[in-house]
Amino acid sequence: MAPKLKITPILLCGGSGTRLWPLSRRSYPKQFSPLIGDESLFQASVRRVSGVGFAKPVVVTGSDFRFIVTQQMAEMGVDPGAVLLEPAARNTAPAVLAALIHIAATDPQATVLISPSDHVVRDVPAFHAALATATEAAADGRIVTFGIRPDRPETGYGYLELAGEVTSEAATPLQRFVEKPDRARAEAMLTQGRYLWNAGIFLARVDTLLAAFETHAADLVPPVRAAVDQATPDLGFLRLAPGPWDQAADISIDYAVMERAPALSVVPFDGGWSDLGGWETVWREMGPDASGVATSGAVHAIDCTGTLLRAEGEGQVLIGLGLENMIAIAMPDAVLVAPMDRAQDLRLAVAALKSAGAKQATEFPKDHRPWGWFESLVLGERFQVKRIHVNPGAALSLQSHHHRAEHWIVVQGTAKVTVGGEVSLVTENQSVYIPLGATHRMENPGKVPMVLIEVQTGTYLGEDDIVRYEDGYGRG
Repeated sequence: MAPKLKITPILLCGGSGTRLWPLSRRSYPKQFSPLIGDESLFQASVRRVSGVGFAKPVVVTGSDFRFIVTQQMAEMGVDPGAVLLEPAARNTAPAVLAALIHIAATDPQATVLISPSDHVVRDVPAFHAALATATEAAADGRIVTFGIRPDRPETGYGYLELAGEVTSEAATPLQRFVEKPDRARAEAMLTQGRYLWNAGIFLARVDTLLAAFETHAADLVPPVRAAVDQATPDLGFLRLAPGPWDQAADISIDYAVMERAPALSVVPFDGGWSDLGGWETVWREMGPDASGVATSGAVHAIDCTGTLLRAEGEGQVLIGLGLENMIAIAMPDAVLVAPMDRAQDLRLAVAALKSAGAKQATEFPKDHRPWGWFESLVLGERFQVKRIHVNPGAALSLQSHHHRAEHWIVVQGTAKVTVGGEVSLVTENQSVYIPLGATHRMENPGKVPMVLIEVQTGTYLGEDDIVRYEDGYGRG
């Protein structure tokens, strides 16, 4: 069932996702990974708010993720309405407000859906039916949130308390928000029948929401409005102005507006929702077998129960032997092994890695760039070997290095290579040498990905040893 009013989705696409380390890290958080199914969580979020009944989505994200967002949407054939770039993370309230101000410039009475981009919704038709119900309340000037019918005493979610028992699919008045409970309180709320999980998804008219911000978070409005008014276009993105943005408070939309606004309505929703807030919820969504074992990748589980095993690297084999209620996640550069009941404590592991200065705390093994990605295969003293994947039609910047020379060997596709003033085509099994200090560029002129092996030698091999002369992606 399509929504009864055309809805403009606002997709929030920031966050570091450390609760799913090592698969999710600050440089490549969970929404861009295919945790459940073949699509990334972001792509699945885009798909369920596309098509009949929906306008082009407005995405709010950080500058580091801008090309990942557009590339993943392009793979789906979806054109974003706008991609707003936050100069710094300021939580959800400023991000939502910026999107509302941007949309209000052309349609102040648009109906908008505010949604995270890292949730799972199994039953998309049921979700659309809930939206259709919610649009009636939104048209009357109400703010609608969505409550998930609980099937267990979950302590990892906030709750919505309704004025009475949940008995229908209609929009019902919200009595109050409830913080994450302890186990005993969660069990009591489950039996009382008037509590729903808070999905953090909202539907309302733009003018309704802007009025709520003016009333309950008035201090946010001037800096965010200035950041939008002074925003600058950049390669199809809209960069919010950093000066005024830095003056905006770091606060969630729940605390800033929703918990203060009167007369919110709740639409109950049964549709296989999860925020994938930890490895325990990923295990549950993956559908464990009769022994409670869920696996992904080249994995063998022998005499295991209640266990999650994932091998995320090429060529890896992960064996679980006699494990009970355990998590084992193998990445090329890091491995997590933990009891299932410690899944919510991963911040301790990430903090320990940060204290030790380990790059695995925040950096993903594949470094995603506007033109594709690369990964380090071997790193030694004075040399490094990388695999570089260049998308069809993409090109790296024209650049040079002060401290290293490079040797490129093409293993898939054809590279158009510039070295100094010479341009040549380098095909599979051919190579080219880039002397220290030489101006150079590689391009993929073909229609299939181009892959090469790069061997670097020199006194310093850091990524900041790049001098860019020409760049199609607006980087310094």
